[in-house]
Parts: sequence; structure tokens; C-alpha cells
Amino acid sequence: MNKFTKAIVRTPSKSLIKGLSSANHGIPNYELALKQHTEYIKALISCGLEVTVLPPDENFPDSTFVEDVALLTDNCAIITNPGAESRKGEIAAIDEVLSKFYRNIYRIDDPGTIEAGDIMMVGSHFYIGLSERTNEEGAKQMIYILEKYGKTGSLINLEKVLHLKTGLAYLENNNLVACGEFLIKDEFQSFNIIEIDESESYASNCIWVNNKVIIPLGYPEAKEKIVNAGYDIVEVDVSEFKKLDGGLSCLSLRF
Repeated sequence: MNKFTKAIVRTPSKSLIKGLSSANHGIPNYELALKQHTEYIKALISCGLEVTVLPPDENFPDSTFVEDVALLTDNCAIITNPGAESRKGEIAAIDEVLSKFYRNIYRIDDPGTIEAGDIMMVGSHFYIGLSERTNEEGAKQMIYILEKYGKTGSLINLEKVLHLKTGLAYLENNNLVACGEFLIKDEFQSFNIIEIDESESYASNCIWVNNKVIIPLGYPEAKEKIVNAGYDIVEVDVSEFKKLDGGLSCLSLRF
């Protein structure tokens, strides 16, 4: 079981209102987003994490979704190559930050693209979703690096969701929160599946942090199912980040 001690987050920039969105959820309220981000940090701290808070980067509206630009493991850090053109510049800023925590830092190169929202860690195995943002070349580069450290990876074809972790969350102890297309995929049938109804699909993007599960506020059925599976719950309102297709996992790098 992986125990986390640290997290990295980035304060939302005022340019957040120009962030990428595939759905018409409205424009984020910047002041409310700041307050919600502060509460998110408090939630991580309550789970025992030491949180490094990076300053806002006005050049990149989506840069608060810091998870997408790196994969952090116990052995190494791998800087991704985002599939969204407007996010490629974010990786320069994360390099310096990660050098404070890691000696072994790798990078995914063109023509490979990958965003870590498409990567789910289960022990030493990494499921990688092939999406509009993550291509097969990027996934293969990632797996090649992971294999240097005795880890493994496999590819999952996505059909509807933006990122793999839009509809999946591994809660350790072989428990997997799943929604929609992931409920019937052969790759996940060996897990104890906690099924999230399509009406509360946003709650599928929750995060396990040291035996607690942080979930978005406002999804009572999902909350009840996760509590019944034996977890303590921490709820955080992330309504403004939902407007940009962002979820709880996207807002931090946990390691």
C-alpha cells in the first residue's frame, strides 16, 4: 500500500476563466475557485500531507491542474508531454520544482503525448488510458521508463471520458471506484468495484490519501457507497473546477 507524505498544488490564476472545457458548465468564479482551492489544501493537510503551494501562472489557464504535467513514483518523476497544445508550456515550470524532491527525472518526448490524468497507479502497475490527450507513443515511453524500476504498465482504450481518472479511482485494498464505460471493461473485473451511478459520475474522480478518501461535495449516493466500503470521507466543494473538466485528482501531485 502506498503511503503519501507530500503533495504539490498550484494556486489558480486569474486566467482560469479561459481554461479548456468540453462541456457547457459555465465560466468559473475566480474568487470562489481560490476559496475552494484553499479548502482543498486543508483537506490534503488533514490527511497528513506536507503541501507545497506553487504560485499562479497567468500564462497557462489550466495550470492549477498540476497532476497532468508529471507522474510521481517512489523511485522517479516523469514529466509528461500534454496533448493539449495550450498546456505544453506548463512542463518547464514543474521541472525546477521536482528537482527539489527527485534525483531521477525523466521526460516524455514528441511525438508522444501523455497527461497524468490518464494514469492510474495500482501498486507497482500503471493503467494508462489512450485518449485525445494521451497517445500510444506517449504511453509506451512512459511504460519504458517505469520498467527501469521494476514497474509495469498497460493500455486502456477510452471511449467517452476525457481522462482515465475521470471515471476511475483506486482506493487501495483492491477497491476500485468506477463509473460508465469502466464497469464492463475486462481489465477491471478482478477488483471490488464500487459502482457510481451516471448521475453522480463526477464523484468517480476521488482520491485515496492515507486511508481517507477525499470526494467532491454534493454526491450523497457516492459518498454512502464509499463510506460503506470502510473509508473515512473528507468532502471538498470543487464546483468551479468542474466547469473546466477538472476533478479532485487533477489539483495535486501526491507522493
